[in-house]
This record gives sequence, C-alpha cells and structure tokens, in this order.
Amino acid sequence: MAEPEVSSAAAGGGGRLRNAFGGVLCAFTLLLIGVVAFSIRLFSVIKYESVIHEFDPYFNFRVTQFLSKNGIYEFWNWFDDRTWYPLGRVIGGTVYPGLTLTAGTIWWLVNSLNIPLSVETVCVFTAPIFSANASWATYLLTKEAKGTGAGLMAAAILAMVPSYISRSVAGSYDNEAVAIFALIFTFYLYVKTLNTGSLFYATLNALSYFYMVCSWGGYTFIINLIPMHVLLCIVTGRYSSRLYIAYAPLVILGTLLAALVPVVGFNAVMTSEHFASFLVFIILHVVALVYYIKGLLSPRLFKVAMTLVISVGLAVCFAVVAVLVALVASSPTKGWSGRSLSLLDPTYASKYIPIIASVSEHQPPTWPSYFMDINVLAFLIPAGIISCFLPLSDASSFMVLYLVTAVYFSGVMVRLMLVLAPAACILSGIALSEVFGVLTRSIKFQLSKLFDDSSAASGDSSSESSTNSAKSETRNEKSETAPKEKPSKKNRKKEKEVAESVPVKTKKEKRLLVLPFELSVMGILLLIVLGGFYVVHCVWAAAEAYSAPSIVLTSRSRDGLHVFDDFREAYAWLSHNTDVDDKVASWWDYGYQTTAMANRTVIVDNNTWNNTHIATVGTAMSSPEKAAWEIFNSLDVKYVLVVFGGLVGYPSDDINKFLWMVRIGGGVFPHIKEPDYLRDGQYRVDAQATPTMLNCLMYKLCYYRFVETDGKGFDRVRGYEIGKKHFKLTHFEEVFTTHHWMVRIYKLKPQKNRVRGKLKKLKSNAKTSSTLAAGRKKNPWQ
Repeated sequence: MAEPEVSSAAAGGGGRLRNAFGGVLCAFTLLLIGVVAFSIRLFSVIKYESVIHEFDPYFNFRVTQFLSKNGIYEFWNWFDDRTWYPLGRVIGGTVYPGLTLTAGTIWWLVNSLNIPLSVETVCVFTAPIFSANASWATYLLTKEAKGTGAGLMAAAILAMVPSYISRSVAGSYDNEAVAIFALIFTFYLYVKTLNTGSLFYATLNALSYFYMVCSWGGYTFIINLIPMHVLLCIVTGRYSSRLYIAYAPLVILGTLLAALVPVVGFNAVMTSEHFASFLVFIILHVVALVYYIKGLLSPRLFKVAMTLVISVGLAVCFAVVAVLVALVASSPTKGWSGRSLSLLDPTYASKYIPIIASVSEHQPPTWPSYFMDINVLAFLIPAGIISCFLPLSDASSFMVLYLVTAVYFSGVMVRLMLVLAPAACILSGIALSEVFGVLTRSIKFQLSKLFDDSSAASGDSSSESSTNSAKSETRNEKSETAPKEKPSKKNRKKEKEVAESVPVKTKKEKRLLVLPFELSVMGILLLIVLGGFYVVHCVWAAAEAYSAPSIVLTSRSRDGLHVFDDFREAYAWLSHNTDVDDKVASWWDYGYQTTAMANRTVIVDNNTWNNTHIATVGTAMSSPEKAAWEIFNSLDVKYVLVVFGGLVGYPSDDINKFLWMVRIGGGVFPHIKEPDYLRDGQYRVDAQATPTMLNCLMYKLCYYRFVETDGKGFDRVRGYEIGKKHFKLTHFEEVFTTHHWMVRIYKLKPQKNRVRGKLKKLKSNAKTSSTLAAGRKKNPWQ
C-alpha cells in the first residue's frame, strides 16, 4: 500500500514542477512579446530621427512641456493666449489630461533616478512603451475567456497588428497611445469581476475606467458596450450576483470619478452618451429585486409580488425615461455630441457639421484598408466567433459583442479601426489557439498510438506473464477492499452511470477532435506559413507605411532618396524673423505645429471647438484679396501661411483642402457659395476655372510667381497648367517661400501706406481748393 502513495506523491511533485516550468515559460514569452511590441515601433526613430509626428501630438508635447516646467497646479489653471486669438483657450478644462500626466510622471521618475531624459524623448517613446502594456493586457483579457494559450496568441498578434502600429509608433504622441491600453485593461477587469465576483476587481475596474476617461473621449464606447453586455446577460437568463458586482460599482464609482475630469464634468450625467448605462443600472436592480424576492416567497406569493414589482418598476422606468426625454429634448442635438451623432448617422456630419466631415480620419474606410490594417485576421475572426460559442460563457459573449460593435463603428469612421484591432486580435488568437490545440492533440494521439502498437508487437510474449500476475494482484486488492466499502444501491447506480458515461464521452471526443497525422502536420505547416506572411506584412507596414513622420517628408526616385523638410524650415523662419506677439493665420490643420514649433500666436488650431472662428478664416481664404485683407486685419493678423504642393506633388496641400474651407465658411457666412468655385460641378484651377476661384486669396497665395518655376505653371498634383499665371498682389507681400515651395508665408501690407496716399491726395485737393478760393477773392467780378 506504500507504493501507490509514493507514486501519487511523485505525480503531484511532477505536476507542480510542470506548472512551475509552464509559468516561467509563459512569463518569458510575455517578455518577448513586450520586446517585440516595443521594438517594431522604433523604425521611425531608426530610419528618420527622434521627432514628434503628425499635428495633434505637437499640442500634447507643448502641454507636457508646460506641465514638467510649471507643475500640476499651474497646468490646471493654464490659460493659453497663443491659441484662438483673440479668444484664447483654458487648457486645463478643455484637454484630456491622461496622456500628459502619464508622460509627465514618467519624466519625473526617470529624472528622479538621475537618468537625464528630455521631455521630448519621453514623449517620443511613450506610445511604444504602452503598446507593450496593451499586449500584456490583451493576454490577461483573452486568458479570462479562453485560457493561457489563446491569451499568448492574442498578445503576440496585437503586438504587431498594423492598425495599432499606425497610432503608436515612436513619435506618435497622441491620446490613443495610452487609451488603447486603458480600454483593454478596463475590459479585462470587467471580465475578471464577472468570473470571480470580487468587489476588489470591481473597484479596480472603476479606477481603470477613470484612467480611460482621463485619456480619450472614446471612453463613451466602454460605458455603452458594458451596459449592452449586461442587458444581453439579463435577457438570455444569465443574471447572477457576479454580474451585479461587475456592473453596479462601475456605474456609481466610474461616473463619480469621471465627473472629476474637468473636460467631462457634469456631462457624465447630462449627455445622452451616458444615459444607457443608467437605464441598464435601473433594470439590473429590478431584476436583482425579483431574484431576491423569489428566494424568500412561495410560488403563489411570488406571482403577487411580481405583479407589484413589475407595475412599480414600469412606473419608475416611465418616469425616468420621461425625465431623460425632457433633458434630451432641451438640447438642439438631442443631448448627443456631433461626433457621436456622426457615428450613429454616418451622413449627419456631411449634412450639418462640415468641420467634422473635413477630417480625413473621420471618413469611412475602404475595403483595402481592412486588409492593410488587420490583414489575415479578417479570415480568422469567423473561426474565433465560432470558438466563443463552444461553450458560450459570459466572457466569450462579451468578446463577440465587442467585435460586432467595433466592426460597425470602424465601418463608419476609419479612425475607429483602432478600436477594432484588439477585438480582431483576441478572436484571431482564440481561433489559432483552438486550431493548434486540435492539430497538436491529433499528432500526439497518433504518435502515442503508433508507439503503443510497436511496443505491443515486440513484447507480446513477455506481456502475457505480467498480465497474469497483474490480474492476480488486482483480484487480491479487490478482495481486500471489498469488505471495507459497501456502497448503497443508489451510489452503486451512480458509479455505474459515471463509469459508463466517461469512456463513451472521451471516445466521442477523440473521434471528433482527432485528425489524420499527415493532415495535422500539413495544417500546422500552413498556419506557420500564414503567420510568417502576417509577420512580414506587419514589419513592412511598421517600417514603410507608418514610420514616416508627417513633419519631414521623403520620396524615392532614380536619383535616390529626397528629403523635404519644408515645414520645419518655415516654422524656424517664423521663429527667428517675426516678433513674439505677431499673429499668424493659416488653415486649422497647422495651428498646433505653428504654436509649438514657431511659438507664435495663431487664430485657429486643431482643437476645432469654435466653428465660427474657423469659418471666418475659411471665408477670408475664399474671398478676393481686398476683402480677405480686411478680415485678417480685423483679427490683428500679420502673417498668412499656406501649404502648396503643386511643385513637388504633395497632395495634402491647401488647394486640395480649399473646398472644405468654402463649405465651412459658407455654413456661417451665406455669401460664400460652393457653386461659385465650380465649373459644371467640377473643381478646377486651370483655364476653365471660374473667375471667383481665380480671384480668391487662396489661389493667389499658392500660385503667386509659380509660373517662374518651369515657365508654364504646371501643377503636378492637379495634373494641368494653372489658369491665371501672371498677376500681382496688392494687399499682401511674399516674405518667405521654402526650398521646395511647400510652405509659403505672406505679410499683410500695412494700412498706413495706403492711408498716407489718401492723405496726400486730400492735402493736394485742399491746396488746389484753397488756391481756387484765393483766386476767387482776388477776382472782383465773381
């Protein structure tokens, strides 16, 4: 009897050793995934330089500089008078502070450890660091749904998915850099609370949601998706106390914490984006009350109580809905923000808010963009959905709901492909894990069967004697144990049922899940090849498609690599050749960069909070030169900056954006009409262009002296010669044009010069009139 105890102890020790080795291997794999997620985003620094990318990140960088220099209290009370002149902007109350506070904290920590890193360096590498954190959060979330293998697979896929790389390369210092990690981690804590029913994880979930609110306006996706899942669980009869613990603290604590963020404030309880969470909160409590009463009363009394609860509950729900409808009806947009309405109605922005529709990342994506950003994951997602239903749990149903909603929103706005990426990676990781599990199990089963057959054939004769002795030993054991155990008939019946059901079930599973050896090997090889193609595509996307900074442009030709550094050249000229208090007017795309790099006051910037102010600039650009001068002069503008790509073929210039300036300006000032700038419905700048187009300020500032470059005035972006080649400027003068003509800066001619001319004419007219009057006095006959 001592031998079985020794063998069981050895098996237990071997299991613990195996688990320990598996834990170490899992931790090492996660470390490698984090290294891959960080390093694949460094192509922008390796190939180019350590610089902030795009437009919005320059504002975030400028705010982080202010925070690190002046402290947190000055940051909350900072009134920025260099933006939106003459209105200004309260930075602390209009910005999501999560990214700034995160980078500022990292900078403070590394400098406290005597590691001399600049604020810019910390800002450049914040996104790669948090991409590794997002990969680990994906592992935790997927593990809660489908186990460790699926979690590791999903984390490895997310570390390299191009859709996430596009917003998290080194230098992409935007809110999404930390918000995607906060999004995934909040979902993980919600699912963890669902599985455990722990109030500790529920509290952490509310804190994670608070960090998400601080980081990005996309937090409304969380506060609507989780109530949808709770309602789905209630409708499908999956209510439990764990569901209550997972949701109720999130609504109460999360809403209170969200209201502490200045940019959100009372919007957390006053806007329609949050009403769904409160409605589901009421429904959850009604359902919880029903289940509580059901456990206390008899079935007959329960019916009576149910009638009372349902009637009272319906009355309360109707009252709450009436209050919500009254609050919503008091708002012109029914309590929804413009961006939220454009998500619910894709045509809303193009009809009513052209400033939102004019942003390229707010446009719907094309089909090729899906294959560019998620690649082979698009084919693995259906298999992941099927795996989530085998079996269906609260966590797996949440994954499916997350995917469905993310697919819809990504189809409305290309920017939200970023929200789809984690869901696609999670479901693809689940699918690959299940497939690898079936294939490896098939190979293992076939190999073990093959080895068993060979060993049985070789030692057939020797096994007969051993089997006979084993049979005698088992008989002795049975005779010893028989008098000790006398189970009842019911227990014997149950044991018989269990003994009969288990082998049948395992045999069925083996028949269903075991594939032929050759097919299993081919399947694994095909999956490895598919993964290789995915890795190659991701590395190419990270190195070529998404690593180039927009502030420094490059192109390749037969002569080699050409670098266009015109933007920094223009901002440096403004910084060194203009007064500190000079105001610079440009289209809103370049406001953040002008303020951060040139340190000059701008009229509008990328915040786009005041549509009338932007429409004023658009109207000036769309007006004739004299009318535009009067508008800019009323705003104390001294310099006007335009971006022109007709010489080098840069398509994102102001001429291509000009129709949006017309539409936005015409939305506020009716005398600006888009048909006046179109010839037979077509936008042209050649000889067929309309006189309104040829005489507007934008045309003149972009094409002034352009004919001197090649003698013809051929626009490489539009593909034809310009219509008006030789003209002079009367109210503006050119002061600087960059090397490749990409940025052109003009100065308003002072009004006093023209007033002096008028005064001279007035003085000369006064002299002639006085001489005439004197002559009249001398003439006695008059």
